[in-house]
Amino acid sequence: MTQPVSYKPHHFPSENIAHAIWLYFRFPLSLRLVEAMLLERGIVVSYETVRRWALKFEPAYARRLRRKTPSRRDIWHLDEVVVTIPGRKHWLWRAVDQDGYILDEIVQMHRNTKAAMRLLKRLLKKQGCPPRRMMTDKLGSYAAARRQILQAVEHRSHKGLINRAENSHLPLRRRERAMQGFRSPGDPQRFVSVFSAVRNLFVPPCSHRSAFATHLHRLTVMAEWRAAIGVTR
Repeated sequence: MTQPVSYKPHHFPSENIAHAIWLYFRFPLSLRLVEAMLLERGIVVSYETVRRWALKFEPAYARRLRRKTPSRRDIWHLDEVVVTIPGRKHWLWRAVDQDGYILDEIVQMHRNTKAAMRLLKRLLKKQGCPPRRMMTDKLGSYAAARRQILQAVEHRSHKGLINRAENSHLPLRRRERAMQGFRSPGDPQRFVSVFSAVRNLFVPPCSHRSAFATHLHRLTVMAEWRAAIGVTR
């Protein structure tokens, strides 16, 4: 069983720490903007402290946030996008399901068959079962990787079939601009591990909901968030 999040020996109340981290990962805010928003609530803390809180607690938060139950009827939508890191180009490989739920992400230096195979192996390990179908663009690395790992899975490759995966890049792009890019190759991997987990929790899976249903969803996931991070109010 996952251990509760411990806020010792911080002298700030746990609810203040959790609120700062929630603001940072839930909305496209820079650390300095989070600092300003906390000050408005009477919480005097520097943006550097918020950064250290995020680095310390993001692994524990990501582990405790609820994951969607995998199904053999899932459809995996796979895509990769360039991540700007000073000095060298990297690729963020991402998989989402038919509902836009982010299944996994991995930052790699290459855009080739070996990188595609690594993504598929991670997905199989995390999900525990293969999908009903996988959708990709025309990048040949996906087809080569599927032949070695998911031979029995139907594969459709067409640029117009991966809109869900492409759309899933947009929130990270907004965050990347607010953060003025990533500083090192390890930064984006650490960041997306909790950023995507938070997004999976808070963003409704269906956009065609009534206002009441959306409000109810927000209340439910806020309760789940507090339970996961060990804060009661």
